Amino acid sequence: MDNFVVSARKYRPNTFDTVVGQSHITTTLKNAIKNNHLAQSFLFCGPRGVGKTTNARILAKTINCLNITAETEACDKCESCVAFNENASFNIHELDAASNNSVDDIRNLVEQVRYPPQGNSKYKIYIIDEVHMLSNSAFNAFLKTLEEPPKYAIFILATTEKHKIIPTILSRCQIFDFNRIQIQDIAEHLSKIAQKEGIAYEPQALHLIAQKADGGLRDALSMFDLIVTFSSNNSVTYENVIENLHILDYDYYFRLTDELYAQNVANALIIFDEILKKGFDSHNFIVGLSEHLRNLMVCKDEITLKLLEVAEEVKLKYKNQAKATSLSFLMSALSVSSNCDINFKSSKNQRLHVELALMKIGYLNSVINVNAVQSGQETTTESKKKVATN
Repeated sequence: MDNFVVSARKYRPNTFDTVVGQSHITTTLKNAIKNNHLAQSFLFCGPRGVGKTTNARILAKTINCLNITAETEACDKCESCVAFNENASFNIHELDAASNNSVDDIRNLVEQVRYPPQGNSKYKIYIIDEVHMLSNSAFNAFLKTLEEPPKYAIFILATTEKHKIIPTILSRCQIFDFNRIQIQDIAEHLSKIAQKEGIAYEPQALHLIAQKADGGLRDALSMFDLIVTFSSNNSVTYENVIENLHILDYDYYFRLTDELYAQNVANALIIFDEILKKGFDSHNFIVGLSEHLRNLMVCKDEITLKLLEVAEEVKLKYKNQAKATSLSFLMSALSVSSNCDINFKSSKNQRLHVELALMKIGYLNSVINVNAVQSGQETTTESKKKVATN
């Protein structure tokens, strides 16, 4: 029986073209290789799980490849590529700064830099992950080598916390800022993996995983594996995702908004009680309600519709509910929910605090109508005075 390999490892990109959602980085690196404009020290910055270490490895493999393809990719067949793929390369070294952060560790690295690359490889490459974990003394010990390395030495530093790196190190590096990966890109990548693995899936479920991953592809793949393991029929369904990841179903917010807009406050409070009984946090609930109201406002205009990052099926629900609700109600409701979120932690009775916000939203239409009537009466009175004056 074959050992299970997690998707984050099994489908880890090994060429620039297979990297997800970082085209601005991969295009620049490929052009640098093609035009022989390689810097001697790179700094890859960004959130976790967006491809910093992966791109560092791809870059290291490609610049040492003996037969780079016309598309500026590693050939995966030469001596250098085979050695790298088998983790047996003597010219590409990886160092985890989280566990090797002392001056002695850096001095050992500096000593290694003195020796030129072996075999036919052109460069000796050092990938230092979580570089912000180095101590100040270690940074200072590294400075001179980073400033004046041998021609054959290239350093690729990766970090999630750029602000912790001292300015003298930053000034010596070519800095690449990685973006959070877009929800649509993650969902499409998950769908490709599901198809390769023969896993049935619902697009809505993959979108939900992508949203929960918050821009990190590795987190999305870990959640994807979890859902597949949980299912008994090798599938990824919306119900399984919300159950396993403890996500509040969209339908609750759609139902709640309908009840509040119809001024059925009692029904809205019953729905909120049902949500609490399922173990959901009331603060997360009010944050989710604010996001739901924001999404409805986005649907009011075709221009802003592209800001709605949900599956097509859910997008249709948002469009229909947005048509059925007034913009004045949505704006006022969003203001109430936002204030509830801001003052939540300082409230002594947090459940009552949220319930009071729901009551306010539930009676918004009455307030809006009263204001409209009063405004109309004032306008009529002013018109009569003008007529009488004339």
